[in-house]
Amino acid sequence: MLVFIDLHFVLYQNMLLHIELKNPPLTCLVLLPVGRIPAGPGPGVPATLGFTVSTQHALILQLNSTPLNTELCRMHFHFGEHGNYSLWVKNLNDLSQLLFCDVLVLACSSSLALVVMVFVNYGGGRYWFFRHESWNGLTVADLVFPWFVFIMGTSISLSVNGALCRGAMRSHLLRKVCWRSLQLFLIGVFIINPNYCLGPLSWDSLRIPGVLQRLAFTYLVVAVLDVLVARVHQDSSLTDVWWYPAHDIFLNWPAWICVITMETLWLCLTFLLPVPGCPTGYLGPGGVGDFGQYPDCTGGAAGYIDRWLLGENHIYQTPSTRVVYQTTVPFDPEGVLGSINSVLMAFLGLQAGKVLLHYREQHRQIITRFLVWSFLLGIFSAVLTKCSRNQGYIPVNKNLWSLSYVTTLSCFAFVVLLVVYYTVDVKRWWSGAPFFYPGMNSILVYVGHEVFEDYFPFRWRMANSQSHSEHLAQNLLATSIWVLISYVLYRKKIFWKI
Repeated sequence: MLVFIDLHFVLYQNMLLHIELKNPPLTCLVLLPVGRIPAGPGPGVPATLGFTVSTQHALILQLNSTPLNTELCRMHFHFGEHGNYSLWVKNLNDLSQLLFCDVLVLACSSSLALVVMVFVNYGGGRYWFFRHESWNGLTVADLVFPWFVFIMGTSISLSVNGALCRGAMRSHLLRKVCWRSLQLFLIGVFIINPNYCLGPLSWDSLRIPGVLQRLAFTYLVVAVLDVLVARVHQDSSLTDVWWYPAHDIFLNWPAWICVITMETLWLCLTFLLPVPGCPTGYLGPGGVGDFGQYPDCTGGAAGYIDRWLLGENHIYQTPSTRVVYQTTVPFDPEGVLGSINSVLMAFLGLQAGKVLLHYREQHRQIITRFLVWSFLLGIFSAVLTKCSRNQGYIPVNKNLWSLSYVTTLSCFAFVVLLVVYYTVDVKRWWSGAPFFYPGMNSILVYVGHEVFEDYFPFRWRMANSQSHSEHLAQNLLATSIWVLISYVLYRKKIFWKI
């Protein structure tokens, strides 16, 4: 390296994301930018860049973070003539602690949804607001499953980013995603067909759709999209583009196009597909609903596609419409068409994860974006529903997983995630206990509560089965037992992962 008179050469090696170096003389108050040092090509690999700087004056070196637009550090030094110097820049913060905070927030959020889901599935004290709505509208029971789907999308974002940062190959991640989805689907088929204790499963009456099956499909689509599209490092030149304030969205544009295309398909099938014996675009419950004009049209296109594609014997036989609307045709609330909107729900959760990643430790930015997302989704829901239960363009409907149902529940999910993030990560008011523990073993808790639902101590013969208080005590105790089981497993470091 040839260095001329009154100059020196400094080699900067950067272990951070992006930094900018400013090099003012000590006697001057103006900061003169020397250059930008990009992020390294991979985890643990520094970016290297050299600069030539004057040696006539003592200098102050100031390092700024380009994405955060904040000063990282500064140092005073007088370089010698014809010298060659090296400066290493490395973040000494405990990154594992930052990751743990994100995991804790997600574990608390998913655990809250899971605990309420277990309580609802066990009966919810037989109160009406802990039962699923017969058709249009919402109850507490209708909130928990989409909330869990949303958090699953957020978890996908963080886990894929972490794997890529550790140097994992995308092809390996794709194989892992497919294998995990297949396992989840098969477990779901096993637990929703209760005759597994009575002998071999009969294909004639095997129900195919279900909660875990929908989670498997949703996870497969959203995780594959993120593995293919996710970026590990940001380009420092992006700070100058007009859309940088929303770069967490624009950098994910291929995935957005795929999800919007899927949602367009849902709209076309729902409102344009001809259904024999039913009006096109019908969203009603069938049976005696709509004055009994369309008794066999439960769910419109959604029900028709399930019966045509899977067969009547392979979908849910006792839907929530049967009691109120006296329907006779089977209808599955976890059917094929609704799975498209489940992907949208998880993808919005994935976007929440992108916010956590792109604005890590920038609490104000994260809170602002969560509020903006919640507000926009709330407005969209108000337009779709006309702020009514039955008179909107697309009513809120859990059985159909309608578009308004997804936007409304996503609005709530952003608010809940914001509250958990603020209390757990920002203010550290709450450690997440005891709800943190079920989220660390969510598959085991869900499968276990389904399999052992009718066994003691989760259920017993009641003295008065018409008493809400007895049902409530039984269901609360059963739910608490699963929280205790998850705590014991956590302490023993036993985790069931697929």
